[in-house]
Amino acid sequence: MAVRIRLRREGRKKTPMYRIVVAESTFPRDGRFIEIIGQYQPRNGGENAINLKIDRVNYWMDNGALPSDTVRSLLRRAGVMKTRHEARLAAKLQASAVAMPNVEEA
Repeated sequence: MAVRIRLRREGRKKTPMYRIVVAESTFPRDGRFIEIIGQYQPRNGGENAINLKIDRVNYWMDNGALPSDTVRSLLRRAGVMKTRHEARLAAKLQASAVAMPNVEEA
């Protein structure tokens, strides 16, 4: 079974609010989940639409949780995917860097 990061619908009729949850892929959409890591309110525009626990998002993604397509776009909009990419790229460049020998001028 795969662990997914996905949306769970909350809120009243015509006023949706979604919780961003970590759940097994076999669990129903609004059923059991492992942890709530944020929320998304599409009716609130701008900055207030997405609230995330970024440290928990990174923890679950480091441990193999895959975000759904919609959650991936929300994480991209919040800047989480960019920081993860930059950190991974920096680690790769750091590993491939070769130390320069000290050259003393005569």
